[in-house]
Amino acid sequence: MNTEVEESISVLETDWRLLLKNAVRTVEDLSRKLGFESLPSQWYEARDFPIRVPEPYLSRIKKKDLTDPLLLQVVPHVAESRQVVGFSPDPLLESKSMIGQGVLQKYQGRVLLITTSACAVNCRYCFRRSFPYAENVVAPSSTSLGSIESDSSIKEVILSGGDPLILSDKQLGRLFEQLDSIKHLDRIRIHTRLPVVIPQRVTAGLRELLRGLSKKVIFVLHFNHPAEIDSEVSLALKMLADDKHILLNQSVLLKGVNDSPEVLASLSEKLFESRVLPYYLNMLDRVEGTAHFEVSEQQAVRIYRKLQAQLSGYLVPKLVREIPGAKSKELQPLQLSRSTKGTSPF
Repeated sequence: MNTEVEESISVLETDWRLLLKNAVRTVEDLSRKLGFESLPSQWYEARDFPIRVPEPYLSRIKKKDLTDPLLLQVVPHVAESRQVVGFSPDPLLESKSMIGQGVLQKYQGRVLLITTSACAVNCRYCFRRSFPYAENVVAPSSTSLGSIESDSSIKEVILSGGDPLILSDKQLGRLFEQLDSIKHLDRIRIHTRLPVVIPQRVTAGLRELLRGLSKKVIFVLHFNHPAEIDSEVSLALKMLADDKHILLNQSVLLKGVNDSPEVLASLSEKLFESRVLPYYLNMLDRVEGTAHFEVSEQQAVRIYRKLQAQLSGYLVPKLVREIPGAKSKELQPLQLSRSTKGTSPF
């Protein structure tokens, strides 16, 4: 990357921890910052899953627009309090996938580490909003990492949470050092929304830490809407790409946010411009409090067919649903797309 771009991103390096600390944490403050004269009636103060919105993300939300797709992802809505049949605290039955403290194994050859309970933003559709983090966060010194070392079939470790990049570089460094020493591991996958909501997290220190790893590093980012990608975010992504890391994106199909082939096509194009490849388009995990975001399977397939017709195949994410106990994520449209005509991956 040229010097001008490096200098530009350096200007962005307002301490990301300060941005995190000063995140909006009440609906009253959010309402005021977005220019509403009074608190919208459909908002409420969610005590069990409180609001958190950092300034870099807040700055991309349109003022005085209750339907803004970024706003809908982060503001507590009264619909969250409704009890809906089929929605539960643990829809993916993750408690049954625990093989150690903070270690989940759902699929062969890879394990997932719950590195922290914290995120930079509390997404209202989060499938782990009711997850029992207190007893299920891995510690770098725990025997859980030893169990990974003793199982040579594990080729990939997924760092999740919460958001692993909310850990300090020192904490990450200790964890990376232990994982990097496990010979049979080939890849470290980092699932994160930090570069989306606080791109300033992509610091020179983090980049140096990642470059020191002998394992292949894969970032799985989480963008749902093209408006989430501004110039600062794009710069941060390009820096990670310049460091030879693989950048993938997974979205969640959300009613009122991105349930449109035009929006999803625009997102794929903007991601590719920032050197990120679309990976998954997830059907909503049916966690309690999120039913108002659900898009029906039939509507999802219609949207997906139109998306296939608009984009080159490599820009079309896989439409999937996670089924508890399944050996892999289910490709959602396969059964319904055989009669599709006029669509092409090229």
